[in-house]
Amino acid sequence: MPNNSHFSEQRRVDSVKDTPWFYVLLFLIFWAPIPLGSNRPWAWGLLEIGAYITFMGCMWANRERFFRALFPFIWPISIFTLFLLWTLVQTIPLPVRWVEIISPHAFALYEATQLDLAQIPLSLDSGQTTVGVLKGFSYLCLFLSTLLLCRRDERIKLIMLCIVFTGLFQAAYGALEVLLGNRTSLVFALPVKSNATGTFVYRNHFANYLMLSLSIGVGYLVSTLSSHAARSKKEFIRDFFNTLLNGKAFVRIALAIMVIALVMSRSRMGNTAFFASMTITGLIGLFLIKNRSKGLTILIISMFIIDMFILSAWFGLDKVQERLAHTSLEQEKRDEVVLDSLPLLKDYIYTGSGLGSFYTIFPKYQREDIYAFYDHAHNDYLQFAIETGIPATLLIGLLPILAFVTSVRALAKRSKNLYQGLAFGCCMAVIGMLTHMSVDFPLQAPANSMLFVIILALAFRTKKTNRNKRASE
Repeated sequence: MPNNSHFSEQRRVDSVKDTPWFYVLLFLIFWAPIPLGSNRPWAWGLLEIGAYITFMGCMWANRERFFRALFPFIWPISIFTLFLLWTLVQTIPLPVRWVEIISPHAFALYEATQLDLAQIPLSLDSGQTTVGVLKGFSYLCLFLSTLLLCRRDERIKLIMLCIVFTGLFQAAYGALEVLLGNRTSLVFALPVKSNATGTFVYRNHFANYLMLSLSIGVGYLVSTLSSHAARSKKEFIRDFFNTLLNGKAFVRIALAIMVIALVMSRSRMGNTAFFASMTITGLIGLFLIKNRSKGLTILIISMFIIDMFILSAWFGLDKVQERLAHTSLEQEKRDEVVLDSLPLLKDYIYTGSGLGSFYTIFPKYQREDIYAFYDHAHNDYLQFAIETGIPATLLIGLLPILAFVTSVRALAKRSKNLYQGLAFGCCMAVIGMLTHMSVDFPLQAPANSMLFVIILALAFRTKKTNRNKRASE
């Protein structure tokens, strides 16, 4: 019978093999938002190359147990892969008669070109769909790499801190640009407006990124909460210094700065998504976390009192409230694109018009009295449904739902503080993202999509696996 020390030593050796790739992953997390949220062809191209190389390195370093290590996550991996395979199918030229039956509206548009084609793809913009497919597979590579690399507690802590540090960097940079009155940004010399945008161009993408970073930061704080109250002055002093040493004080300050920057972005739904997700997840945690301390309640209350009503009030919370109060369907322009997109959804309800094809086909459906140019639907649910079809959208929608359910179960069943905190942060991130997607397009920014995919992988890592089964046998 093999002894436990042998397997422990083997796991240590295996982890050393893929350590360089773990640090590459951390670098990608930090780098992705810097070049305008990686929302330029050359920037997302570099991100894709980094994702592919990281995955191949992880696969080689874990070649002896690659499939065994990923088998516990077969369902989320299958969902992700099947969705991407469908988007790939959209780019494949099919016999014209097939397309006429499967997607008659796509066939009609191709027929209107009067080109004598024997085969045509389902996508109405196969070039953009190919770009989307390449992005999607790079996200899958990051998803798998995170599952492979974050098997140890130390690495989970490091990747959480890396996300917090990246959010802090973005927040400090975005806030200082506005407060210092810079006319142009340090990144590509873009004009600096009165709203904080960090290294992003679009303030709502910036706000969404901060929301995700804040979620993981709050989760990290939850993981550091002591499960028992200090019974003496000596224990209180010991816990105080432990707090300073384990990074809790740094994270708390970082969260305050990120909240300031989030408010300074003036993003209505970005702020709403964060505070709503924190409230909902806080209530879930208070009900489900076992042996919870009073610190969890104090933490949630302090986030509201200190951050929302004190810190953020100095940096423009009233302006965000004013924007929310004056929002109406008459003044809001985003409802125009949603209303004009509904016929699009009806025409491509099953097969979709092709991933990334929205801006190509939407002008054909846009009302003549609307002169604004929309390259996105300002609703990721609607855009996914139009581009990939409702069946595929429901399929990929299972991924965040499964991640949320897994995290909620971890809150209820895991006794280790680290996994409870990670589950708390992942729950917040999923709720916040699903909220923000309803009125905007945060997933169209590669940096945001990448971070969200990594957080989903971390959510599945909160699940208990039988990795010690062989040792016990």
